[in-house]
Formats: sequence, structure tokens, C-alpha cells
Amino acid sequence: MNDNDTVLSVKELQVAFRTRSGEVQGVRNVTFDLKKGEALAIVGESGSGKSVTAQSIMRLIPSPPGMVKGGTIQFNGQNILKKSEKEMEAIRGKEMGMIFQDPMTSLNPTMTIGRQITEVLIKHQNMDKKQARLRAIEMLRLVGLPSPDQRFSQYPHEFSGGMRQRAMIAIALACDPTLLIADEPTTALDVTIQAQILELMKDLQERLGTSIILITHDLGIVADMCDRVIVMYAGKVVEEGTKDEIFKNPKHPYTRGLLRSLPRLDQPKDEPLIPIDGTPPNMANPPIGCAFCDRCDFAMKICTEVDSKMITHSETHASRCWLHHSSYREE
Repeated sequence: MNDNDTVLSVKELQVAFRTRSGEVQGVRNVTFDLKKGEALAIVGESGSGKSVTAQSIMRLIPSPPGMVKGGTIQFNGQNILKKSEKEMEAIRGKEMGMIFQDPMTSLNPTMTIGRQITEVLIKHQNMDKKQARLRAIEMLRLVGLPSPDQRFSQYPHEFSGGMRQRAMIAIALACDPTLLIADEPTTALDVTIQAQILELMKDLQERLGTSIILITHDLGIVADMCDRVIVMYAGKVVEEGTKDEIFKNPKHPYTRGLLRSLPRLDQPKDEPLIPIDGTPPNMANPPIGCAFCDRCDFAMKICTEVDSKMITHSETHASRCWLHHSSYREE
């Protein structure tokens, strides 16, 4: 693919939050590209910077206390960080859609579900009320809500958690966005509905060339849905590669730890899962070296003093680890 296929380009993104205990560094020099029709997974523990990265792309970081301290976000050739709020309102919903992690705080409790979908369609698709209603009911049907005609007129509090999540997904997909960001989109759903939602996202990707960023803890979903994977830890990208490279040949000790801590079908029943010991660092005072150093079985002296740059393993695979540096190669 050439540069014309790049829908999103994030370069050296830095996001911090002012708190009473000091400045917390949420995202530290994150860089990645996303191609048209590509599905990219961002994985990592809670607090690794996944959701902050996604919210920065949508320009939804609350300011204060949040602030973008550096970097650029290019979406379809335009620097999102230089857009006014009015310009962003025209982009959100139409060109960018986001499925939020917590639908109860994302849906408006004073408006019916149907109105929340039709508002998006009337504003961005220039539909009249009748067209918007038909489209909204169709979207509710597509995401697996029973009796969509009836649900159209109900409020969020009348929905279960899983139903609210499906309604949130219907809003995000209503305008067939160029970029869909899904932050833990199937957390509150049972496996049957989860499969339906993932199938819906795949269909959107194939039919319209929609680019997807999937933020999740579920590596099974990653294996099923995504082309490439970014692994984040303490606000930084520590490894990136194709799905096969990350699952079959992980390089960073943190990525290996994530994979070891999950059950596998080919794993003997009596073989225990191996958790990653320790806790992530305090991002109000991040370490000067590798942030994973205190939890790593392979840590060397240099790891405590200087963080490694990204080491290239192939055209698509790189990791941030001294083990793979030419001067400190693992034997």
C-alpha cells in the first residue's frame, strides 16, 4: 500500500494529565499508522494508555486536566489537533465513529435511543425524520436488539447493560464512518451477541473499506478480527507487528507475559497459567529506563538507565527491548 492508503497517522503523541500529586503521563511518544480497510488492535493492561490514545484521536480528552503536549494526528491528510471544536463536531459521527467502553455514561439519559441515532443521521447524512427513523430501526435490528420498533422509543435506563452497548454500537455505525474506534466493544455482551457485533464490524470493514482500531483485553477477539497489533505498556508502544508475528513470535518480555497468562486450546489442562508479577509503574513519576524493568525476568543494568528505542525485526515487526539490540543480544 502507498501513502494514499493511510487513513490515520499518529506521530510522537504525548498526552498528560494535571493532578494534585503532579503531572501524570498518559501517552508517551506513541507513533503508528492505519491503512484503509485495516483492523488494528491496541492491547495492554489497564492504565497502559490505550483509551487515552483513542480519545486523543477523537479529540475527547477533557481539558483541563488533560493536555496534548506534543505530536501530530493526521486523519485523511488533516491535522486533527489543529481543528476547532466546531470542525471536529462535523467529523465525529460522520467520518469517525467510536464505541465507548461504558455505554451508560455515553448515552444521554434524557433522550430516547431512537432520537440519539436519528440526530446523528439528520445532522451528518441530511436525512429527513422519516428516513432517519427507518435507518435507526434498521441499525437497532442489525446490532441484534429484539423488537427494534419498540426499542426506538425507549430510554437508556429501560435497557439492560448489553442492550445499551448494542445501542451505542448502532449510533457509532449509523453513518458508515471511515474510521471506527471500538474501546472494549463487547465487554458487557454474551458470546452470541459478541459474535454478531464482531461480524457486523467485519462486514462494515469489507463492504466500505472502514478502518478499525480495536482496544481490548481479549486476545481471542484480536486473533479473529485484526490484521496488526500494537502492544502498549506505561504509555508507550513496546511492540508492534502483524497478528501472526505477535502471536507466534513475540519479542518483548511483556508481550510474552500477556500471552503466557491466557488459556490456550493447545495447552495441557494441568498446566497452570503464569501471571505477570508486580504492578505497572506510577506514571506521575515514570522510570527513566524501561518501564517494565521491575517486572521483567530478563532485566539488565542498562534497562534501569535508558529505555530502548524500537528495534526492527522485519518490515512489519518491531519491539522496544534491549534484549534484541545488537550490543545486548540475547544468547
